[in-house]
Amino acid sequence: MSQVSPEQYAEKWTEVDRYLVSHLVESDPVLEQVLINNHQAGLPAHDVAPNQGKLLAMFVQMTGAQKVLEIGTLGAYSTLWMARALPASGCVVTLEADPHHARVAQANIELAGLQDKITLHTGAASDTLPSLTTQAPFDLIFIDADKPSNPLYLEWALKLSKPGTLIIGDNVVRDGEVANPHSDDARVQGVRRFIEMIEKEPRLSATALQTVGSKGWDGFVLARVTG
Repeated sequence: MSQVSPEQYAEKWTEVDRYLVSHLVESDPVLEQVLINNHQAGLPAHDVAPNQGKLLAMFVQMTGAQKVLEIGTLGAYSTLWMARALPASGCVVTLEADPHHARVAQANIELAGLQDKITLHTGAASDTLPSLTTQAPFDLIFIDADKPSNPLYLEWALKLSKPGTLIIGDNVVRDGEVANPHSDDARVQGVRRFIEMIEKEPRLSATALQTVGSKGWDGFVLARVTG
């Protein structure tokens, strides 16, 4: 039996993603330009894949969300996907700690003409989240920032939610390391604590899925606030 290397698996996953995107995700010059802008500005290549962006948009639509909170903007690629899926009266509040990332994101938001629907806050989310209580509750909360702080973000997500709010935690599998209790990676331990907090939280009903694709081997948590 032939052995398949990790590199060959990654190539195949990317090939499949390209096929799926070419058939199921409409081409969009603005979103494509946003990815180019992020690359040219030196942002890390952590944007969600196009099929993942559309999945976020579909979550917004399926939940009937009016107000979305995103923790971790990067260059606003995922932000734009969600904002476009909102009704005319909807809004996204997005938080970005890095000033350079935030500047790139704001330019991308203006490029897309969505500055009236998206409010970008620059600074540590731990400082910004307490100021959002007057805008709560949010209908959908997307957590995609520094993983060691995921437990804190979950605490605030619960404070800023209501019954029916959908909380999405991205990048929780981390090449399978999430199953390693002895990992010395603070990001892995942050994700593990996040998952264990969800398990013990009676107000949440949750599941998680592994994914493979152009972004490698990862996955996400879906948690619905039930009470």
